[in-house]
Amino acid sequence: MINGSTAGTQLYWRLSNLYFWYFAALGALVPYWSLYLKDSGFSYLEIALLMATLQGTKIIAPNLWGWLGDKSGQRLRLVRIGALASLVCFAGVFARPEFTGLLLVMLSFSFFWNAILPLYEVVTLHNLGSDVRRYGRVRLWGSIGFIAMVALIGALLEFFPVSMLPWMILPVFVGILLSTQGVHSEPRVRREAHHGSIMAIIRQPAVWSFFLVNFLLQVSHGPYYTFFSIHLETMGYGKFSVGSLWALGVIAEVLLFLIMHRFLGRFTMRSIVLVAIALTALRWGVIAEFSDQLLILLGAQLLHAASYGALHAVSVHYIHNYFGEGHHGQGQALYSGLTFGAGGAVGAFAAGLIVQADSTVMAFWGAALAMTLGLVVAWIWLRPAVDKAYAGH
Repeated sequence: MINGSTAGTQLYWRLSNLYFWYFAALGALVPYWSLYLKDSGFSYLEIALLMATLQGTKIIAPNLWGWLGDKSGQRLRLVRIGALASLVCFAGVFARPEFTGLLLVMLSFSFFWNAILPLYEVVTLHNLGSDVRRYGRVRLWGSIGFIAMVALIGALLEFFPVSMLPWMILPVFVGILLSTQGVHSEPRVRREAHHGSIMAIIRQPAVWSFFLVNFLLQVSHGPYYTFFSIHLETMGYGKFSVGSLWALGVIAEVLLFLIMHRFLGRFTMRSIVLVAIALTALRWGVIAEFSDQLLILLGAQLLHAASYGALHAVSVHYIHNYFGEGHHGQGQALYSGLTFGAGGAVGAFAAGLIVQADSTVMAFWGAALAMTLGLVVAWIWLRPAVDKAYAGH
C-alpha cells in the first residue's frame, strides 16, 4: 500500500510509470492521428471509421482479456503480452498501407493495446490495498503523460511534417513495454465466493443505467476525439495551439484527480455524476458555437475535469463497489467495452456521418444532445444502493 515508507514510494512510482506511457500513446494518437489521416488523403468518413477502431476494439479485447485475467490470475503477464504485441502490430503503419490495410493495422495494434488498461486497473487497485482512495494520485500520471506527449508532438509538428507522426509514436510503445517490467505481480488475495452470476449484477437498475450513462458519455466524446483537432484547424489554430488546448483539458483533469478523493468522501456518487453530465453537455454546446473565441474555448476545455476526470474516477469506484473480487476484471472490461468501446465507436462513426453531411459544429451539437439524454437516464435510474465511494472503507 502507498504510505510514507520507501517501499510505498517505490510502489507508487512503479504503478504510475505504466499509466504515464500508456496515456502518452493516447496523447499522441487522439489529438494528432486524425490530422495524419487527413494529410494521408483519407475522407472524413474514412477518418471516422479508422478512428473508431481505436474505440471499437475495446468492445471485445478487454472482455476477452479480462476474462482470461480473472480465470488465470495472471493479469500482469497478460499486460506484458499486450504491450509487446501492440508494439509489433503498430510497426505495420510504416508500410504506408491504403485504407483497408491501415484499418487492419489499427485493429490489430489497438486490440492488444486496449487490453492493457482494464487489466492494469485491477493490478493497481489490488496493489493499493486499503489505500484504494489514493488511486487518483497514481492515475494522474497517465494525465501527465498525455499532457507531455501532446505538448511535445505539437511542438515537433511545427518543424516536421505530420507524415513523421508514426516515428514520433513508436518510442512511446517501447516505453509501455519497458514500464511493464518494473511492476510486480498483484498481491495474492483470497477470492470471494461468487454470489450469483455477473448478469445478476448487470440487471440491477443502478448498474445497467451506469453503463448506459457512460455509453452516452462516450458517444458524446465522438466528435471531440475524432474531429476536435480538425475543427480547430478550420478555425485557424496552428498545431501547437491545438496541442495546447488538448493539454489544457488534461491539466484540468490532473488537478481534479489530486483532490477527487475528497469529493468522493464528501458527496454521493450520484450527485457528482449529475453535475458532471450537465457540465459536459454545456461544454459541447460551447465548443460548437464559440470555438472562434479563445477565452470562452479555454473555459470549455477546463470542463474536461468534469466530462472525463470526475466521471471516470466515479466509475472506477462504482465498479469496485458493485463487482466482487471474482468479477472485478470482467467489470472493468465491461466498463471499457460497453462505454469507451461501443460508445466511442458509435460516437466516432456518427460524428463522421454528420461532418460529411454538414459540419463539425453540428457534430458537437449532437454530442450535447447525447449528454442531455444521459442526464435524463442518470436522474431516473442511477440510484446506487451504496452511494459513497468509501462507504465501509
